[in-house]
Amino acid sequence: MKHWRCLILGGAAFSLAAHDWPEFRGPTAQGHSPATNVPTHWSATNQVAWRVAVPGTGWSSPVLAGGRIYLTTAVSQSAGAALSLQVICLEATSGQTVWTSELLAPEGGGAAHGKNGHASPTPIVRDGRIYAHFGHLGTVCLDLTGKIRWRQTDLGYSPVHGNGGSPVLVGDRLIFNGDGAENPFVVALDAKSGEVVWKTPRSTPAKRKFSFCTPLALELNGVTQIISPGSGAVSAYEPAEGRELWRVLYGEGYSVVPRPVFGGGLLFLASGYDRAVVHAIRPTGAQGDVTASNVVWTLAKGAPNTPSMLLLNEELYFVSDAGIASAVEARTGRVHWTERLGGDFSASPIFADGRLYFQNETGTGFVVKPGPTFELLAKNELGERTLASYAVDDGCLFIRTAEHLYRIGHR
Repeated sequence: MKHWRCLILGGAAFSLAAHDWPEFRGPTAQGHSPATNVPTHWSATNQVAWRVAVPGTGWSSPVLAGGRIYLTTAVSQSAGAALSLQVICLEATSGQTVWTSELLAPEGGGAAHGKNGHASPTPIVRDGRIYAHFGHLGTVCLDLTGKIRWRQTDLGYSPVHGNGGSPVLVGDRLIFNGDGAENPFVVALDAKSGEVVWKTPRSTPAKRKFSFCTPLALELNGVTQIISPGSGAVSAYEPAEGRELWRVLYGEGYSVVPRPVFGGGLLFLASGYDRAVVHAIRPTGAQGDVTASNVVWTLAKGAPNTPSMLLLNEELYFVSDAGIASAVEARTGRVHWTERLGGDFSASPIFADGRLYFQNETGTGFVVKPGPTFELLAKNELGERTLASYAVDDGCLFIRTAEHLYRIGHR
């Protein structure tokens, strides 16, 4: 499992500052950070370098690039008025706002779940551009000064519970899922113009079509694959034309959220509601429907519906929405430990500075030592509701809550 990093097509393959966190789940898209001196202990009053109020609502995670933090948010001007969908840029060292750019102003956004909203997808920052995605409401590209370069608002669909999944950027293709109430699809935009390059309908057996997953891009034996879980199935697509390469079916699984992880030749994902199941799949050489041949193992106990998983060396770590954390042998699915952390979970865990970081929905952070036996290193109470995942830099964590953005750590 030690060679997973070189196979992921994420920020690590591009020119980034040393510890940028440029998209959902960081530079490798799998929750790993090379940062050092990351805090282990904190609270609402301890190790807080700064705390700033964030206007509007949104559960997108903060991203970090070039010493600046970028957040999306949805600001309601007044009852019944149009939403203001925005990107906010802040200085990472001080928390001061550099600029705010309004990208879209739709007349409402449809109903949203209490654990979702109209600014849940996390933006991507790369090569001097910011890609802000708002699901069925549209996608916008802007530069690092906040100037809009293009808008794409022609891909509307019927949302269920709001927006969720973030896009993935592969070369000059910005790819995301459009998994609404009906007629789900995967689509690629030209990253330079915002024009639709291809749009591939999903053929899925699940009755409930909606999901909220973020794709993962891999290069396997010289072939790039876009791994895109949806309701009822995970499929791999080639990025040039959107042709489906292979698929694995998992029944009626819907509202799929966790982003897949990959390592040691295996792809790991969870299959959604009403009963999540972790699947370990061998994607190399797969063609067509490989449900019967390429699923290596499955595990239902403790499987997450919402948080993504972490793969570290030979172990796979995950936490269920109900707060049960697990470590399993990645190759076989054999359970090493399960522990109740406490509380409900939506944020995805991260690995930084030799430690695992989990966060529950009341803002409590759990720091755990990786390994085949459970060891809790710290439990940190922030005391604010949060569903967003951490961003990381040397000496600090960035934590978004319902009302604030924190920088934890003074370095």
